[in-house]
Amino acid sequence: MREFIVEADGGSRGNPGPAGYGAVVIDAATGETLAERAEYIGIATNNVAEYRGLVAGLRAAHELDPAARVRVRMDSKLVVEQLSGRWKIKHPDMKPLAAEAARVFPPDRITYEWMPREQNKHADRLANEAMDAGRRGEQWSPSASTAELRDQPPQPRSLSTPGGEAVKAEDDARAAHNVATPAPSTGWGAAPDMGAPTTFVLLRHGETLLTPQKRFSGSGGTDPSLSDVGREQAERVAAALAARGTVEAIVASPLTRTRQTAAAVAARLGLDVVIEDGLRETDFGAWEGLTFAEVQERYPDDLKTWLASPKAEPTGGGESFAATARRIATTRDKLIASYAGRTVLLVSHVTPIKSLVRLAIGAPPESLYRMELSAASLSAVAYYADGNASLRLFNDTSHLR
Repeated sequence: MREFIVEADGGSRGNPGPAGYGAVVIDAATGETLAERAEYIGIATNNVAEYRGLVAGLRAAHELDPAARVRVRMDSKLVVEQLSGRWKIKHPDMKPLAAEAARVFPPDRITYEWMPREQNKHADRLANEAMDAGRRGEQWSPSASTAELRDQPPQPRSLSTPGGEAVKAEDDARAAHNVATPAPSTGWGAAPDMGAPTTFVLLRHGETLLTPQKRFSGSGGTDPSLSDVGREQAERVAAALAARGTVEAIVASPLTRTRQTAAAVAARLGLDVVIEDGLRETDFGAWEGLTFAEVQERYPDDLKTWLASPKAEPTGGGESFAATARRIATTRDKLIASYAGRTVLLVSHVTPIKSLVRLAIGAPPESLYRMELSAASLSAVAYYADGNASLRLFNDTSHLR
């Protein structure tokens, strides 16, 4: 009797969000790839996409040889445990899919086994190809697929790092117990242990002409646009975020450079941009447009006072860091309430992002002077239901290299 291996996967960029699946049928004796299947399925959850991928893989195997034995290998603990009969299927969206999968081959000719996600690269790539095609308004084409050829780590179905397996396990556990699955925890760090946090992915805007000159550029100056370099940076970070996939909403400062950066990301993700005035940069008063050296030359006493106290204002009645921190804390609480349990991209500026980080880790105000935050960099903070916060990423610029 012939034996096939079916490897299947599915993903959702939003959970629920734009979703797709991938499946591959392999000859168990030779290791040869016999069939590939992938499809963009519209808005769905990770688990529904995984089940759809399994069904497609089983059908492809049945077309090759309906009398074969099949060994299913998936990185979804949920699907493996449910179809092995060890977990109950309670979710109404999964019951018909599980029943459909069970009808393709007799139960005595099919087995299910879990495998680590890094071993499921082929199906994962197919699922991501399908989601990429869906973003372009197309369906996946086998003639254009390079999923079998690429020797690289799988693209995350959600914002995933080494904690991704734990995040996925938690999603599976929620679904198994018929709990509504919130958006993934972004995977910018370890999985939460008390429900999905509200995660802010913090994006500093791309460069303006003032950025490389290190001039004060706040909310009280000329409101510059992105430079050519800044526009390129915005496109690069947009591509990186689209590949990671779990951003569910975009909120941006009202200033031109942040709105332009946010627009580049929104175009890739198919999301709208919400403007939040609380995310604007500090008003640097008379220092706007000046370098640090120029401020030191013109306003030495004011600068010395400003560096010594977060309550001091820049020359000319700008905004103190203490005032900025109060504004940011208020904005943070407002956004946590509005986007509870979701992953939100906040497109902002140096001081607001540093302030969110400082407040999250309980650092003193002077820590602002000891953080380097590059243009178009990504940071991430997760906020939990008990009021605690966790810094998961800071000043990541790998997407710009």
